[in-house]
Amino acid sequence: MNAYSDILNKLMRSLASLPGIGPKSAERIAIHLLKSSQAETLELARLIVEAKEKTYFCEKCRNLSSNKLCHICSDASRDRKTLCVVSDPKDVASIEKTGIFKGLYHVLFGTLSPIEGIGPQELRLDQLLKRIHQEQVAELIIATNPNTEGDTTALYLAECLKTNKNIKVTRIASGVPVGSHLEYVDQATLQRALEGRRVLV
Repeated sequence: MNAYSDILNKLMRSLASLPGIGPKSAERIAIHLLKSSQAETLELARLIVEAKEKTYFCEKCRNLSSNKLCHICSDASRDRKTLCVVSDPKDVASIEKTGIFKGLYHVLFGTLSPIEGIGPQELRLDQLLKRIHQEQVAELIIATNPNTEGDTTALYLAECLKTNKNIKVTRIASGVPVGSHLEYVDQATLQRALEGRRVLV
Protein backbone atom coordinates (compact mmCIF):
# COMPACT_ATOMS: atom_id res chain seq x y z
CA MET A 1 0.00 0.00 0.00
CA ASN A 2 1.39 3.39 -0.97
CA ALA A 3 1.81 5.81 1.92
CA TYR A 4 1.81 8.98 -0.20
CA SER A 5 -0.56 10.70 -2.61
CA ASP A 6 -0.06 10.49 -6.38
CA ILE A 7 1.18 14.09 -6.60
CA LEU A 8 3.69 13.55 -3.80
CA ASN A 9 4.95 10.32 -5.38
CA LYS A 10 5.36 12.21 -8.64
CA LEU A 11 7.38 14.92 -6.88
CA MET A 12 9.60 12.28 -5.22
CA ARG A 13 10.24 10.53 -8.55
CA SER A 14 11.18 13.85 -10.12
CA LEU A 15 13.57 14.68 -7.27
CA ALA A 16 15.07 11.17 -7.43
CA SER A 17 15.94 11.73 -11.09
CA LEU A 18 18.43 14.44 -10.07
CA PRO A 19 22.13 13.47 -9.87
CA GLY A 20 23.18 12.15 -6.46
CA ILE A 21 19.65 11.94 -5.08
CA GLY A 22 18.19 8.51 -4.39
CA PRO A 23 14.64 7.56 -3.33
CA LYS A 24 15.30 8.14 0.39
CA SER A 25 16.85 11.56 -0.16
CA ALA A 26 14.00 12.47 -2.52
CA GLU A 27 11.50 11.50 0.16
CA ARG A 28 13.26 13.67 2.78
CA ILE A 29 13.47 16.67 0.43
CA ALA A 30 9.83 16.40 -0.59
CA ILE A 31 8.64 16.23 3.02
CA HIS A 32 10.94 19.13 3.95
CA LEU A 33 9.46 21.24 1.15
CA LEU A 34 5.94 20.48 2.35
CA LYS A 35 6.85 21.38 5.92
CA SER A 36 8.43 24.67 4.82
CA SER A 37 6.42 27.86 4.65
CA GLN A 38 4.64 28.80 1.45
CA ALA A 39 6.99 31.78 1.04
CA GLU A 40 10.13 29.62 1.31
CA THR A 41 8.84 27.06 -1.19
CA LEU A 42 7.78 29.72 -3.69
CA GLU A 43 11.14 31.49 -3.35
CA LEU A 44 12.97 28.24 -4.13
CA ALA A 45 10.74 27.64 -7.16
CA ARG A 46 11.29 31.23 -8.34
CA LEU A 47 15.09 30.91 -8.04
CA ILE A 48 15.12 27.66 -10.03
CA VAL A 49 13.07 29.24 -12.84
CA GLU A 50 15.16 32.43 -12.79
CA ALA A 51 18.44 30.50 -12.88
CA LYS A 52 17.15 28.46 -15.82
CA GLU A 53 16.00 31.54 -17.73
CA LYS A 54 19.02 33.77 -17.01
CA THR A 55 21.93 31.32 -17.25
CA TYR A 56 23.72 30.98 -20.58
CA PHE A 57 26.74 29.22 -22.03
CA CYS A 58 29.74 31.53 -22.32
CA GLU A 59 30.43 32.23 -26.00
CA LYS A 60 34.14 31.55 -25.55
CA CYS A 61 34.58 28.81 -22.97
CA ARG A 62 31.05 27.31 -22.73
CA ASN A 63 31.05 27.73 -18.94
CA LEU A 64 27.78 28.68 -17.27
CA SER A 65 27.33 32.44 -17.16
CA SER A 66 24.78 35.18 -16.59
CA ASN A 67 26.22 37.10 -19.58
CA LYS A 68 27.43 36.32 -23.10
CA LEU A 69 30.97 36.14 -21.71
CA CYS A 70 31.57 34.61 -18.27
CA HIS A 71 33.37 36.56 -15.54
CA ILE A 72 36.59 34.59 -16.14
CA CYS A 73 36.76 35.22 -19.89
CA SER A 74 35.91 38.88 -19.24
CA ASP A 75 38.75 39.28 -16.73
CA ALA A 76 41.61 41.09 -18.50
CA SER A 77 44.09 40.03 -15.81
CA ARG A 78 43.83 36.31 -16.71
CA ASP A 79 46.65 34.61 -18.64
CA ARG A 80 45.14 34.27 -22.12
CA LYS A 81 47.89 31.99 -23.40
CA THR A 82 47.11 29.18 -20.96
CA LEU A 83 43.92 27.19 -21.49
CA CYS A 84 42.60 24.51 -19.14
CA VAL A 85 40.18 21.96 -20.60
CA VAL A 86 37.64 20.45 -18.18
CA SER A 87 34.66 18.13 -18.54
CA ASP A 88 32.13 20.03 -16.47
CA PRO A 89 31.43 23.51 -15.01
CA LYS A 90 31.87 21.99 -11.53
CA ASP A 91 35.50 21.33 -12.46
CA VAL A 92 36.03 25.04 -13.16
CA ALA A 93 34.66 25.83 -9.70
CA SER A 94 36.96 23.25 -8.07
CA ILE A 95 40.09 24.60 -9.78
CA GLU A 96 39.14 28.21 -9.07
CA LYS A 97 38.85 27.42 -5.35
CA THR A 98 42.57 26.56 -5.26
CA GLY A 99 43.41 30.14 -6.26
CA ILE A 100 46.43 28.86 -8.22
CA PHE A 101 45.34 28.77 -11.83
CA LYS A 102 45.23 32.18 -13.55
CA GLY A 103 44.53 31.14 -17.13
CA LEU A 104 41.30 30.55 -19.06
CA TYR A 105 39.05 27.51 -19.36
CA HIS A 106 37.18 25.48 -21.94
CA VAL A 107 34.27 23.29 -20.81
CA LEU A 108 33.55 20.16 -22.87
CA PHE A 109 30.39 19.02 -21.07
CA GLY A 110 31.54 15.42 -21.16
CA THR A 111 34.36 13.19 -22.35
CA LEU A 112 34.87 10.90 -25.32
CA SER A 113 32.97 7.65 -24.86
CA PRO A 114 32.35 5.52 -27.97
CA ILE A 115 30.17 3.13 -25.93
CA GLU A 116 27.78 5.98 -25.08
CA GLY A 117 27.99 7.46 -28.57
CA ILE A 118 29.95 10.53 -27.44
CA GLY A 119 32.50 11.45 -30.08
CA PRO A 120 34.43 14.60 -31.07
CA GLN A 121 31.34 16.14 -32.69
CA GLU A 122 29.21 15.79 -29.54
CA LEU A 123 31.91 17.56 -27.51
CA ARG A 124 32.46 20.19 -30.22
CA LEU A 125 36.20 19.53 -30.16
CA ASP A 126 36.55 21.30 -33.52
CA GLN A 127 35.40 24.47 -31.74
CA LEU A 128 38.09 23.98 -29.10
CA LEU A 129 40.83 23.36 -31.69
CA LYS A 130 39.74 26.45 -33.63
CA ARG A 131 39.89 28.51 -30.43
CA ILE A 132 43.40 27.23 -29.65
CA HIS A 133 44.58 28.32 -33.10
CA GLN A 134 42.82 31.70 -33.10
CA GLU A 135 43.95 32.68 -29.61
CA GLN A 136 47.49 31.32 -30.12
CA VAL A 137 47.37 29.29 -26.92
CA ALA A 138 50.85 28.44 -25.64
CA GLU A 139 49.85 25.72 -23.16
CA LEU A 140 46.81 23.46 -23.12
CA ILE A 141 46.23 21.85 -19.72
CA ILE A 142 43.93 18.85 -19.97
CA ALA A 143 42.12 18.47 -16.65
CA THR A 144 39.64 15.71 -17.46
CA ASN A 145 39.08 13.01 -14.83
CA PRO A 146 41.79 10.32 -14.52
CA ASN A 147 39.61 7.51 -15.87
CA THR A 148 39.27 5.71 -19.21
CA GLU A 149 37.07 8.39 -20.81
CA GLY A 150 39.16 11.26 -19.45
CA ASP A 151 42.40 9.66 -20.62
CA THR A 152 40.92 8.93 -24.06
CA THR A 153 39.90 12.58 -24.41
CA ALA A 154 43.36 13.75 -23.33
CA LEU A 155 45.11 11.43 -25.81
CA TYR A 156 42.79 12.50 -28.64
CA LEU A 157 43.51 16.20 -28.05
CA ALA A 158 47.25 15.54 -27.74
CA GLU A 159 47.15 13.65 -31.05
CA CYS A 160 45.28 16.50 -32.77
CA LEU A 161 47.88 19.01 -31.60
CA LYS A 162 51.08 16.99 -31.95
CA THR A 163 52.11 18.74 -35.18
CA ASN A 164 51.64 22.19 -33.62
CA LYS A 165 55.11 23.05 -32.29
CA ASN A 166 53.87 26.32 -30.75
CA ILE A 167 51.76 24.68 -28.06
CA LYS A 168 52.64 22.58 -25.03
CA VAL A 169 50.01 19.99 -24.14
CA THR A 170 50.03 18.92 -20.49
CA ARG A 171 47.87 16.66 -18.31
CA ILE A 172 47.11 17.29 -14.65
CA ALA A 173 48.95 14.93 -12.32
CA SER A 174 47.11 12.18 -10.48
CA GLY A 175 48.24 9.85 -7.74
CA VAL A 176 48.40 9.42 -3.99
CA PRO A 177 46.04 11.80 -2.14
CA VAL A 178 47.58 14.21 0.37
CA GLY A 179 47.51 12.83 3.91
CA SER A 180 46.94 9.21 2.89
CA HIS A 181 49.06 6.12 3.64
CA LEU A 182 50.54 4.00 0.83
CA GLU A 183 49.23 0.78 2.36
CA TYR A 184 45.65 1.96 1.76
CA VAL A 185 46.15 3.25 -1.79
CA ASP A 186 44.80 1.08 -4.62
CA GLN A 187 47.20 -0.29 -7.26
CA ALA A 188 45.94 1.87 -10.14
CA THR A 189 46.38 5.08 -8.13
CA LEU A 190 49.83 4.03 -6.95
CA GLN A 191 50.83 3.18 -10.51
CA ARG A 192 49.78 6.65 -11.67
CA ALA A 193 51.74 8.22 -8.83
CA LEU A 194 54.89 6.35 -9.82
CA GLU A 195 54.50 7.16 -13.51
CA GLY A 196 53.89 10.84 -12.73
CA ARG A 197 56.81 11.23 -10.31
CA ARG A 198 58.84 14.45 -10.52
CA VAL A 199 62.46 15.37 -9.84
CA LEU A 200 63.14 17.04 -6.48
CA VAL A 201 66.86 17.79 -6.93
